[in-house]
Amino acid sequence: MLGNKGEPMDRKRRALLSTGVAAAAAAAAPRAFAQAAPAGGAAGQVYQKGNVRIHYQEAGSGIPLLIIPGGGQNSTIAWAVQNAPFNAIDEFKGEYRCITADLRNAPSGQSMGPLEIDRPWDSYTDDHLGLMDHLGIKRFMVLGFCIGGPFIWNLLKRAPDRVIAAVVSQPVGFRKEMPTLAYDNYMKGWGPQLTNQRSEITMDTIDRFLQSMYGGGRADFVFSVSRDDVRACKTPVLVMPDDSPPHPYVIAIESAMLAQMSEVGMYPWKDTKDKIPVAVRQVRTFLRAHRTAKA
Repeated sequence: MLGNKGEPMDRKRRALLSTGVAAAAAAAAPRAFAQAAPAGGAAGQVYQKGNVRIHYQEAGSGIPLLIIPGGGQNSTIAWAVQNAPFNAIDEFKGEYRCITADLRNAPSGQSMGPLEIDRPWDSYTDDHLGLMDHLGIKRFMVLGFCIGGPFIWNLLKRAPDRVIAAVVSQPVGFRKEMPTLAYDNYMKGWGPQLTNQRSEITMDTIDRFLQSMYGGGRADFVFSVSRDDVRACKTPVLVMPDDSPPHPYVIAIESAMLAQMSEVGMYPWKDTKDKIPVAVRQVRTFLRAHRTAKA
């Protein structure tokens, strides 16, 4: 499956595995600190299904709005509060029932579960849909930052009847001039952090999981779904492009061009603070326009 696109990644695997093992060993000393509750994430609730435990928080009332934080594999509630371009919970809790969660196995979060090597994206989508089921929510809106982009596209593929409308903000995507960027970054950062916390997970397991999530045939477009999947999407989607190494503008625009009911936000919108309220206003207008399809 890897073919030519997988070869650059394969050339780096042994070096990154060695680097990751060394980093994990070096990180062993502050283990207790790494397991401390993150800022902004101590007052949440827990949804559990089998060996998966998801820490989540709610705020506000109204039509449910699932907020998926950025931060890549370390996507957490704290990121949504402290590091996002805007705090979507504070911005929208006056109109919506805002729900957000720590990503499964985010080292600085409180959610955990197995690494499902054969179905990485679907395992996370299981968590998102499972949380909605747990809360008794059939239909909902969704706003996702960064890695939330690929998660949203997979939600729209898996459960198009449940998502009323979606906002894809500064989405992650494949950058052909940096084809192994996600794999490299997570092998050096997320992997050692997680193996330090979870003794049953090895760097070899991390390697295989990341290969499955970002390598091979997935090393193209939005990682989680194909262009045909996006082309088939009939859900209203607002795409808010970015253009940083992990958030390629070209892929964001291509996804918007392919989806049947898409809109594109202003760009650039987060390079200066004075533009962000305008972008938030566009998100608010988009959500209001589509929330008549009741949850």
